[in-house]
Amino acid sequence: MNWLINVGIIFLTFIVTEGVAWALHKYVMHGFLWNLHESHHVKEEGRFFERNDLFLLFFAIPSAYCIYSGIADSNFKLYIGIGIAVYGLIYFLVHDVFIHQRYPPLLRRSNHLYFRALRRAHHAHHRHTGKEKGEAFGLLWVGKQYFEKGEK
Repeated sequence: MNWLINVGIIFLTFIVTEGVAWALHKYVMHGFLWNLHESHHVKEEGRFFERNDLFLLFFAIPSAYCIYSGIADSNFKLYIGIGIAVYGLIYFLVHDVFIHQRYPPLLRRSNHLYFRALRRAHHAHHRHTGKEKGEAFGLLWVGKQYFEKGEK
């Protein structure tokens, strides 16, 4: 039964991390740390790394801390750290590999309804190059309107 609780902690942490990522994106990245995130909205040719890539530390540091202290103390923090790390891996695969094709292409020609909605929402977000306006701040939770566009 203990393993079920641990998997539940990982899953719950993953879900909560999507909410934290949404808030971080909307209020911090498009707020007082826009100077870092702007590099992601305004592309510079030939530049592989962006200042925006520093935001990975917002999740990598708490994840590493939780994993390390969870192992050291043999407690639930290990599973919280794993949940954050799993979200980070999924974020990297969806955002950098699938949507922005920053690495070898993955599912570029996928015609799955959810994948089309993901791309549509993210491209809608990138239509706005300033910090004040914006939409679709989440990554995996896609608004209904982006699915409906795909059905028409």
